[in-house]
Amino acid sequence: MIKKLTFILLTAGCTQIMYAQSTEKNEKFLENKTLFEELTNVKKKQDKFNLFLNMQGSFDANFRDGFEEGAFKMRQLRIEAKGNINNWLSYRYRQRLNRSNDSSGNIDNLPTSIDIVGIGVKLGKGFSIFAGKQCTAYGGIEFDLNPIEIYEYSDMIENMSNFMTGLNIGYDINAHQQLNLQILDSRNGSFNKTYGVETEDGEQPAIESGKLPLVYTLNWNGNFNDIFKTRWSASIMNEAKDKNLYYFAFGNELNLNKFNMFLDFMYSKEGIDRKGIMTGITGSMEGHNAFDAGYFSMVTKLNYRFLPKWNAFVKGMYETASLTKQQGDLEKGKYRTAWGYFAGVEFYPMNTNLHFFLTYVGRSYDFTARAKALGQENYSTNRVSVGFIYQLPMF
Repeated sequence: MIKKLTFILLTAGCTQIMYAQSTEKNEKFLENKTLFEELTNVKKKQDKFNLFLNMQGSFDANFRDGFEEGAFKMRQLRIEAKGNINNWLSYRYRQRLNRSNDSSGNIDNLPTSIDIVGIGVKLGKGFSIFAGKQCTAYGGIEFDLNPIEIYEYSDMIENMSNFMTGLNIGYDINAHQQLNLQILDSRNGSFNKTYGVETEDGEQPAIESGKLPLVYTLNWNGNFNDIFKTRWSASIMNEAKDKNLYYFAFGNELNLNKFNMFLDFMYSKEGIDRKGIMTGITGSMEGHNAFDAGYFSMVTKLNYRFLPKWNAFVKGMYETASLTKQQGDLEKGKYRTAWGYFAGVEFYPMNTNLHFFLTYVGRSYDFTARAKALGQENYSTNRVSVGFIYQLPMF
């Protein structure tokens, strides 16, 4: 009887050890494999098709002059497919699942829900091209991050058109330095909608679209020993006949073991107010957005990985909105200063980008005397969010 009991206990112990080892291996397997591989237990052996679901969801408590609203929100939900057909041909597609698919009136016949759709071709000797709808090659470290990683963009980026159709020509100077020349449509929607053009029947608009509504961008990406990285760009955009936009962005990133930070500088000089912020302050001018708007933005973020699975961060933003020339009775100069102040903690339970977060997002808007004379008043907003971020590898 004792021998039988001993044999049963030994058998049960060995089974438990084998199960624990199997479970441990399976958990590691989960962290490095796609959902398809986990469900089928079949290892994917090719890179022709990769499918991801990009998600950011949270419960948001919003405050403005006291508590305003609390609600669950899926801020980001994008499906993404990409792959390498062979050693010189690739493709990429990404679409937002929580945005309208209406493409009527759009210059490229694509809905704004589609961020990216196109093919990449390696031409050899460091040259490559990407043709189709794509992310603009603007500078800035934050601008280049996956949108699911952003709790709230600066007003500069939030009010730009960031995905447009055209051609990018890339050149790898070496393994750590890259140049890009990009030519894209300068807008998604119609000219009238983009620039707030309103006319009465039979009336000619005060401004009209140019014959080549394109944006040209020169971009440099640098990497210095994975410690210091740069993403700089200069762009010129044809907005309308005899009206251009000039945009400069300088992104700088520093990585020191557990500590990481970036500092982005952006400036936009706009013949016609593209972002609409100044127009919102001054009102429309002769049936269209304001002329000669200028925007400056500085954004910085500091991350500290104080434990292997825990990250703490703070983020700050400083932005101004101005008129670069006098417009009738409207004086040249600054009309608004915007501040952003963020803080939060993030928990990474696995060796993937899945993380849970608790964040605070504060924004303050201070108007100058010339803006207050137009009826503007200072105000602040605050938000506390708890949620998750995950790029789920599905296939």
